[in-house]
Parts: sequence; C-alpha cells; structure tokens
Amino acid sequence: MKFSRIGLVSLLILMSASFVQAGTLQDVQKEGYLKCGTHIENPGFSALNSKGERIGFDVDFMRAVAAAVNVKEIKFTPLTSKERLPALQSGEVDLLIRTTTFTMSRDVKLGLDTTVTTLYDGQGLMVRKSLGVKSAKELDGASICLQTGSTTELNVADYFRKNHMNFTPVVFDKQADVRKAYDAGRCDVHTTDISGLAAQRSLMKNPDEHIILPEVISKEPLGPFVRQGDDQWANVVRWTINLTIAAEEMGVTQANVEDMYANSTDPEIQRMLGKTGSLWTDLGLDQGAPVRVIKAVGNYGEIFERNLGSKTPLRMERGLNALWTNGGLMYSPPFR
Repeated sequence: MKFSRIGLVSLLILMSASFVQAGTLQDVQKEGYLKCGTHIENPGFSALNSKGERIGFDVDFMRAVAAAVNVKEIKFTPLTSKERLPALQSGEVDLLIRTTTFTMSRDVKLGLDTTVTTLYDGQGLMVRKSLGVKSAKELDGASICLQTGSTTELNVADYFRKNHMNFTPVVFDKQADVRKAYDAGRCDVHTTDISGLAAQRSLMKNPDEHIILPEVISKEPLGPFVRQGDDQWANVVRWTINLTIAAEEMGVTQANVEDMYANSTDPEIQRMLGKTGSLWTDLGLDQGAPVRVIKAVGNYGEIFERNLGSKTPLRMERGLNALWTNGGLMYSPPFR
C-alpha cells in the first residue's frame, strides 16, 4: 500500500506526539512537582486565601493527585477559558482542573482525555432581585454578561433560540471582568455554571441582592482533563478521584484512614487502601499512595463540604453530587 507524502508526515507527527506525551507520571516524579492549570479566581474552586495559598474544590483534587504520585509541590498556572485547553495541549501543564465541561468535541477533536466527573453542574442565569424576574423565559431582549472561550456562549444562544427570544451578549475574556461588569450594571444578566454563579455572587458588593433563576439551561459535567496518548497518567488521575468517592461510601475519612487501613476487615477497603492486592502498584504507584491521598484531602464528601457546602459562602447542596446511595450520581467503580 502506498502512502502519500502528506499522509506519511501526518502519521509521523501523530506517532511523535504520542511518544512525547507518554510518561507524564515519570516526568512529574523526576521533576518533583505537578504542573496544574487552574482558575485565576473562582472562590470555592480555586482562589488565593489571606496567606496567599491557593485553595478550593479543584485545588483539593490537584493535591490528591500530587499525594498519589508522592510529590510535595504543585506549580499552579492560572488560566482564562481561552488559554486552558491550549495550555494542556502544549504540555505547559500536566493536568487541567478548572471547572471544565466534558463535551464530545473536547474528548474527540482536541487530543485531550476526560477522566472523572468531579461535579455535576448546569448553566444558570443570575439577575438582580430588583429586576422582578422570576423565570429565564422572561428575559427576552435582555443584555447578558458572559465569558468567551467556554460552552457558556453556545448554551445561551441555544436556549434563547429554542425559546424564540433575543438577547444582547456582553462578552469578556476573564470571569472577574464578567462579574465586575454585571455588578456595575452594564448588563441585566450574569450567566455561567450555577456553581460559578454562586462563587461570583459571593464576591459582589451586595450578594443578597442577586438571585439565580430556577432554570438550568445545560448539562455541565465538570472534571479533570489530561492529554491523550498517556493511558497510565489518565488512570492515575481517574483512580485517585475514584478513591475519594469510594472512601466516602465506605466511611473512610481524613481522620480515620490510618485506623481503617490497620484494622478494617472489609476486603474492598483493604484493596482500596492498598493493604492487600497490587492495584496501586499495577498503576505505577506505591502501596502507600491511597492512604496519602485521603490523609491529604479527605474523602469526596469532606472535599465538597470544605469548599462548597452549607458552611461556606457558596452554600451549595449536594444534589446530583450526593453519593448514589443517597440519590445522587457520585459512584466509583469497584476496587477489584
């Protein structure tokens, strides 16, 4: 069979890309740090605290992966929506956890792999209470502040077209600029994922003056992305996050993980925590990896409550993000 010169060159490029992308785990361990793409500022997910430390729901999953691979340092790269996917594609970051939605095009066309959904979300619309609006279907002719380079733009366009309404987009590159413009009255509506609206509302001058309308206009499964071509790295990220979900189901917490490792007679817990079997060494990690992860960040429920839950400014309910045993969608495959 004959190959055209262009076809041969394309094949060599693909083969080279796969070769370059292989070995992320080994590279991270050799360098001694994990390079993560994250939000610039999104309270509850990724933001700086008063000590200048980056904290949040997404950040805790980065810390979980760092603990799994046994590196102490995370190098954070704050990225806009436009910058995030190219940064991962180019190798600028090893892991992207930035409230990024799993979509077919991102999974198929961009050379990226999805891993595990860490938050089942949906796009919402926020307005001032003084506007007197109770439903998104009352927004015909509204001006809407939104961030470019995300699924947000297409979702709004689809929703308004489907409901035979018009709107005027007011577009910005950075989420902080979207919030500031809306808060200053430059538009009628602020739209992004509902979790993002809760986060941005917490930063406004008068948070209680704004309401999130009841309509959820899209499905937004959020989670980490890695580059295609390195199955081992994708599995490390995938099973590290599955571990936090399974740990909540099994009652394994940050406080009791060492005791559970030493004393539990449950075969699933023993395998999950690396006391028996070779699941974690098969993954290229050491037997101590799972205990380090839970000691570092706790289980999924602890991560959620610490960053997004009822005692935080976001005051989010578990909803779809409850365990499957409690009517939610959070579910880990078996550790077997």
